[in-house]
Amino acid sequence: MTSARLRLSLPWLLPALVTMLAAAARLWNVGHPATLAFDETYYVKDAWSLWQWGYEGKWGENANELFAQGDTSALGTDGSFVVHPPLGKWLIALGMALLGPGSSVGWRLATAILGAATVLLVYFITRELTQSVAFATVAGLLLAVDGLGIVMSRIALLDTIVTFFIVLAFLFVLYDRRQNGEHPRHEQPPVWGTIVARRPWIIAAGVALGAATAVKWSGAYALAGIGIYLVVTDALARRRAGVVQWPADAAFRQGPVTFLLLVPAAVVTYVVSWSGWLLTRGGYDRDSSTNPLIALWNYHRSIYNFHISLSAGHSYASPAWEWPLLLRPTAVWVGGQQDTECWGSDHCIAVISTIPNPVTWYLGVAAVLYLMYRVVLGWFEKKPASWTLSVPLVGIAVTYVPWLLVPDRTIFQFYTVAMLPFIVIALTLVLHMIAHAPDATPARRQAGRATVVTIVVIIVLVSLFYYPVWTGMTVPYKFWLLHNWLPGWI
Repeated sequence: MTSARLRLSLPWLLPALVTMLAAAARLWNVGHPATLAFDETYYVKDAWSLWQWGYEGKWGENANELFAQGDTSALGTDGSFVVHPPLGKWLIALGMALLGPGSSVGWRLATAILGAATVLLVYFITRELTQSVAFATVAGLLLAVDGLGIVMSRIALLDTIVTFFIVLAFLFVLYDRRQNGEHPRHEQPPVWGTIVARRPWIIAAGVALGAATAVKWSGAYALAGIGIYLVVTDALARRRAGVVQWPADAAFRQGPVTFLLLVPAAVVTYVVSWSGWLLTRGGYDRDSSTNPLIALWNYHRSIYNFHISLSAGHSYASPAWEWPLLLRPTAVWVGGQQDTECWGSDHCIAVISTIPNPVTWYLGVAAVLYLMYRVVLGWFEKKPASWTLSVPLVGIAVTYVPWLLVPDRTIFQFYTVAMLPFIVIALTLVLHMIAHAPDATPARRQAGRATVVTIVVIIVLVSLFYYPVWTGMTVPYKFWLLHNWLPGWI
């Protein structure tokens, strides 16, 4: 392949390679452990029940043990009270429909595929923000080899699925910005700007956000946050175009149109996800009203009351203020100490822990703080920073800030998997700044690029070191202890 052909192939070859790497890290031996791990006990069995009845049914005694053997006889027809919408479980059910309910690979197939697909989405988002194939590849690579993303893609929980749809919505919003981001300037500043109603990417974002909410209600925060972001960016675009009444124009003229494009699409998608419950009679609380939509509303009131009162203790609970410090990751599976020899040691352990790559995580948190500083400083100096810096900050806001508002609720560090793509994007934007400082000398730019390469190489090496802990390999106990850098990581 000539150098010219190679350059032309890089925009599709590099994302393909990064996505394949992500898929390999997530799909290799994904059936281990062949038992229901952590909250898989809820979502996997509920998924199979949805596939059988269209709603979540109650399971009898010894259901976990029987289910792992492919025996689903413990499933009853009575509706079970569940507290998360059904879409994520429907997706999990597809893998089991393909490979059977007793296949642990089938349980986790959907999350593994969507986890790898999220890496590709991050590539596309970063390419939109940086206009650089190289740095888009860096962002994809950092997410592809990160432990939190790997672990949560190898276990059948809902968080990786909701992350995929939120990231997809952000990509659609960026495509809308490419199409409608700027308004034409006029010689005479207009009082009002042009109302733009032809915005198919906003409708697509609404569908993605409705799907996110149909996996976990936390997706609704992303819907609200992106809605506000669209109004703000429309207002700023009108100001740049010289529109006299730009705040009111964006809020009261364009705003309602944007709302009608975004929110109804999300609501319809959400309601459609409940079709199995609506079209059958056995679901929990299904007979609370003769009107199925009122019955659905009644059920949602019960779910809401559960969520606001959830405060049961858990050894791995971690309030949101701890998450940036990474004080308490979650061990989603522990194989126990083994007497058999491993790696020349007779004292071994197998663990799956949601520790992210600590270098990526701490540098990423620092990058988020730096981007916040740049944005705030720009406003004070009346020299707004590039709009690209705000995108990962909005992503962090909608996936993190809401959890700070519920300090008494039982929540876990692995919820940060929804934040992780935006932390990676923030870190990549800062690395891009380091490598492309506008006023730097050629020597300094060369040093900046060398710094970026060094950081990426270190991150990859650390990921190789942690991979056994992310995938439940049996390792010497002392080797496992080397991965626990803080007391709460054990």
